[in-house]
Amino acid sequence: MLVLLPPSEGKAAGGSGAPLKPETLSLPGLAGARSAVLEELVELCVGDEFKAREVLGLSEGLRGEVAKNAELRTAVARPAGEIYTGVLYDALGLATLPEPAVASAERSLLVFSGLWGAVRVTDRIPSYRCSMGVRLPGLGALGAYWREPMASVLPEAAGEGLVLDLRSSAYASAWKPKGEVAGRTATVRVLHSQRVDGVEKRSVVSHFNKATKGRLVRDLLLAGAAPGSPAELVTALRDLGYAVEAEAPAKPAKAWSLDVVVTQVH
Repeated sequence: MLVLLPPSEGKAAGGSGAPLKPETLSLPGLAGARSAVLEELVELCVGDEFKAREVLGLSEGLRGEVAKNAELRTAVARPAGEIYTGVLYDALGLATLPEPAVASAERSLLVFSGLWGAVRVTDRIPSYRCSMGVRLPGLGALGAYWREPMASVLPEAAGEGLVLDLRSSAYASAWKPKGEVAGRTATVRVLHSQRVDGVEKRSVVSHFNKATKGRLVRDLLLAGAAPGSPAELVTALRDLGYAVEAEAPAKPAKAWSLDVVVTQVH
């Protein structure tokens, strides 16, 4: 099983250790593209702070993120699983998983990134600020920029099992599973169900969508679940107590769409 995750906008800073060693990152086929993004991002942030904030979509209060990006080559690097924070990662709770679940997480989780393309949770990276929605002056829109290198690397990373796609739309734009890989891919949407005047109403709530996805991955890891297909994933999630509605695609080379329905949001 390969689980595709979005990064978090906020990232942990500080700590101690060696700086980034790009050659040690997983998915070495992305090395050239990573180097190009890193070079332009650092150059941008070393130069004109105002332009950098404009390109990165940062407010005056986040000007420190520009300085952080300017020092990416020398900043302390830590495992990506420690760098990414926020609602999904708090709910996932990598640091509190027992050893067997940690080993499974290290094998199966892949975090997408505007700067790195995609990394494993064990890859050591510095804290940075560069979303997939950024348009760099030289390389252009990062979502589009990553499509070609991702298309040559990700099918192999997907192996032969289930691909569980929990990315947000901006990060999903960087790689869309195709062909046989798409047929064993499942996307998940979290819906909040409420009864209003006796009528069920459903809505998508961003914050709780992220939290539920984090808990869902954690529960699969804790259970040692290893679904090999979208249909097996539906069974595994239902066995874990999730209310899942599945829509099998009409064509074999299309991803499955799963709705996880919750009645309480927390």
